[in-house]
Amino acid sequence: QFQLVESGGGLVQAGGSLRLSCAASGRSFSAYAVAWYRQSPGKEREFVAGIEGGESGKDYADSVKGRFTMSRDNAKNTVYLRMNNLEPGETANYYCYAKYFRGVYWGQGTQVTVPS
Repeated sequence: QFQLVESGGGLVQAGGSLRLSCAASGRSFSAYAVAWYRQSPGKEREFVAGIEGGESGKDYADSVKGRFTMSRDNAKNTVYLRMNNLEPGETANYYCYAKYFRGVYWGQGTQVTVPS
């Protein structure tokens, strides 16, 4: 069974950094399009960053460009989201998303808290 498990969330002061990880199990997801989304209480889930299958392209939300970097390590079947200069408004549950043909998968999320 294909599963995504996020980790790396936590409490960080404004201006600080975190690296989130999303590990896939069950099969290789090197060909999958993978993305990070986040959702704050009372708000809709929003796109943060994404990588196409085969790492043909990366995309970032305007709000995180220059501060967040997404990468993947196919040998470890893991994708990462490096987040620098975090802001209080970025407190949210961060979710990993993967898509391959008609298959769409979500992880359970990892909480990031940036106190104001």
